[in-house]
Amino acid sequence: MKKFFAMMTVVAFLGFGAANVMAQDAAPVANDTTTEAVAPEAAVEEAAVVEETAVVEEQSMYQVLKIKFIEGGAGFMSLVVFCLIFGLALSIERIIYLNLASVNTNKLLKRIDEAWAKGGVEAALEICRNTRGPIASIFYQGLSRYDEGVEVVEKSVASYGSVQLGLLERNLSWISLFIGLSSMLGFLGTIVGMIQAFDKIQQVGDMSASVVAGGIKVALLTTLLGLIVAMILQVFYNYLLARIDSIVTDMEDSSISLLDIVVKYSKK
Repeated sequence: MKKFFAMMTVVAFLGFGAANVMAQDAAPVANDTTTEAVAPEAAVEEAAVVEETAVVEEQSMYQVLKIKFIEGGAGFMSLVVFCLIFGLALSIERIIYLNLASVNTNKLLKRIDEAWAKGGVEAALEICRNTRGPIASIFYQGLSRYDEGVEVVEKSVASYGSVQLGLLERNLSWISLFIGLSSMLGFLGTIVGMIQAFDKIQQVGDMSASVVAGGIKVALLTTLLGLIVAMILQVFYNYLLARIDSIVTDMEDSSISLLDIVVKYSKK
């Protein structure tokens, strides 16, 4: 009987230990399930917080630019912005004009040569008349005086080339003006801001940072905007000069080739 009770005691002790072990193993599973259930909600909340933060940052960037524009002095800052707008408008107009003025001169000369061989100078003039761009206009002016001799054709091409060069460079002086004007307006705002700072020092009689901060801020902001506008317009200006130089080089080379064609057919 004692052995039976001893065996029952041992079995009960082992069963209780096994139950505790199973309970301990089941507890992390329950915690994991809870974590998995909570995780999607936490991820959604985190995504919402990130989205709200991005919106706040976007709004704050706009607000910062607006505040800095006002702090820099609406008068000077507006004038610099106007320089940027007008300068960009003229630059875009020149880019479109120069792109339309560019033609394949080798192909044009080949067409003129073939047309002249088939239909004479009138056929060559028709090719020039139906081709856009300054180079075709120069060719037309030269070929229209073919009956007066090769020398007259050469002088006509040179003279009308100068006219076309002036048309290519039109409005570049205004872009250059806006480049210089934006820089000067920025420096003018700097001077005005420094004057304001010294006026406040004189009124308050103190050289503390809070007294002069406003004037110095105006000086730095106007100078910053003026230099940024000047650099942007300078890039467009240099690009336009490079395009004009390329077109002028094509003019000169193709004009020499045109005179060779004129001389070839004048000897026949």
